[in-house]
Amino acid sequence: MAEKFESLEKSIEKHIPEPELSEVKRILFGKTLRKLDLTKEVLKYAEEKDFELQGFGFDAQPEETRPARNIRVGIIQNQIVLPTTAPLGNQRDALHRRICDMIGAASQCGVNIVCLQEAWPMPFVFCTREKHPWCQLAESAEDGPTTKLMQEMAVKYNMVIVSPILERDEDHCEILWNTSVVISNSGEVLGKSRKNHIPRVGDFNESTYYMEGNTGHKVFQTQFGRIAVNICYGRHHPLNWLMYGQNGAEIVFNPSATVGALSEPMWPIEARCAAIANSYFTCCINRVGTELFPNEFTSGDGKPAHKDFGHFYGSSYVAGPDGSRTPGLCRTRDGLLVTE
Repeated sequence: MAEKFESLEKSIEKHIPEPELSEVKRILFGKTLRKLDLTKEVLKYAEEKDFELQGFGFDAQPEETRPARNIRVGIIQNQIVLPTTAPLGNQRDALHRRICDMIGAASQCGVNIVCLQEAWPMPFVFCTREKHPWCQLAESAEDGPTTKLMQEMAVKYNMVIVSPILERDEDHCEILWNTSVVISNSGEVLGKSRKNHIPRVGDFNESTYYMEGNTGHKVFQTQFGRIAVNICYGRHHPLNWLMYGQNGAEIVFNPSATVGALSEPMWPIEARCAAIANSYFTCCINRVGTELFPNEFTSGDGKPAHKDFGHFYGSSYVAGPDGSRTPGLCRTRDGLLVTE
């Protein structure tokens, strides 16, 4: 059922008649957001490339003494392209091509900053406890193939790109980290933010690969605003969100990989509460699909050995400091959400 249920939003639209529907949406999502006028060309492109495309705008009260500062943010959720049994290089190359197509669409929508999902150039292997062969997908944050490609995209589209990868720290005994690389629209690597809370529950065996990060709560000044990256499990910790706000963040991204049985009831709440409490925008990105691995693995919750982690339920969304939020992307499809 989890893998077939498309979205909460579509379900309530199907089953709740007007005028009740408008009230339900107001209670669930806050004020009605403006729908962006996306071109027919980009909508057709998304249809041809088989990904969902949505766009919404947050409206603010105009000021008399300061000019308006309007930016567009894009968040991308996606499935893996090739099965986990394919050669590792082929898997990464296929994801590179897929995401470049979607970043191209983001550019057509006028996006200034785009953020990808956690560990996007690879399957989410951190359930398996197998270091071989998966650690071969770790790469340098500064000059690895994924960073180089994203630098090209950033320059091509004049876009800031937040690229979460499995980092191989070649300067420090090849330690692995769960890292988000922040790339300026000039192509410069502005820096990196490492995951600072690591789950050790159920199938999550991430400490087999990396430990808590050492970069603190960095905020990056970009041409389009001050941004921060609160990777995945960090969203469960209110003080984590607080520190990014204390350090001056205006937009905080939460690239994630999380499955329905564990976290879905909390997903629509946590980042929205953080936006309200800290007076910034939050952008939650979750991968989508079910990833099957060649070998069975066991976990700490007593389940029999199994080959999949569960269904990554997508549902990526953006929340504003007034408590309003966009509808979520689909639970079952790749998607690009554009927010102004």
